Amino acid sequence: MPISTSEPKASDRLVILGYGFCAREFVKRHGDRFNDILATVRDPGAGASNQSGVRFEKLDTGYAPEPALLEAVRHATHVLVSVPPGRDGDPALALLGEEIAAARHLRWIGYLSTTGVYGDHAGAWIDETAPTNPVSARAVRRLEAENGWRALAGPGRVVHVFRLSGIYGPGRNPLLSLLEGSSRALDKPGQVFNRIHVEDVAEAVAAAMTRPEAGPVFNLADDEPAPQPEVLAYAAKLLGLGPPEVVAFDAGQAAMSEMARSFWAENKRVGNRRLVTELGVQLRYPTYREGLRALLPTVRG
Repeated sequence: MPISTSEPKASDRLVILGYGFCAREFVKRHGDRFNDILATVRDPGAGASNQSGVRFEKLDTGYAPEPALLEAVRHATHVLVSVPPGRDGDPALALLGEEIAAARHLRWIGYLSTTGVYGDHAGAWIDETAPTNPVSARAVRRLEAENGWRALAGPGRVVHVFRLSGIYGPGRNPLLSLLEGSSRALDKPGQVFNRIHVEDVAEAVAAAMTRPEAGPVFNLADDEPAPQPEVLAYAAKLLGLGPPEVVAFDAGQAAMSEMARSFWAENKRVGNRRLVTELGVQLRYPTYREGLRALLPTVRG
């Protein structure tokens, strides 16, 4: 079956494995492309059903997939995966990998991964050709999951991997962190981070669905990696607050979670040229400044 290069058809069916922040934004913006959407959650009764047009089924380690989920996979034309791997690997791949591999109508699989798979590059610019050298166990599992999903590619079917930088958007951003008092500016000389607005993630996924010849890996990152204190200072200025106190990194890391420590242990500038040249995506929020300015009304009510 040849791969279609056209826009998704009204008869297309989407299965979303893991109905998280990015998946919800994609459905909000592009859900009307599909005749049917089924998304998996851990608890279908916990409020996920507030997005009309989406059916929900349980997917959790230790539970066999429900018949309705298996049926949806069998008829799916597109599968979007945003389930994070656990200590035992990718649960969606373990529970549904065989069914997805056998799905006759499936043309496209998208996997939402992380730029953490590149590891530390001492602040250098990298692109999708950079070697992967994950440092944390979490990033190692991400790379293993990437490889597992990419192994499902074949004639008539493409797999695209999206390596995301730090995601922000409505309900999850430095403006809210400052207002809630949950953000500290940490001074680690030379340290920078890329970010990506959730709307730009959704647009990149939508573009990839129509370009099977592109990829197979895309960095989803903004144009300007920046130090965390700089971003927080800009957010504070937008809010009319004084600049946040800057704390030396060595003093601040004691209170960090294991995940946060792994995040700060890696320093790289992530290039997004393939996103622009192969997918034709022009970022709506090319730096944190545009993104935070657009989010300001959402935190002021």
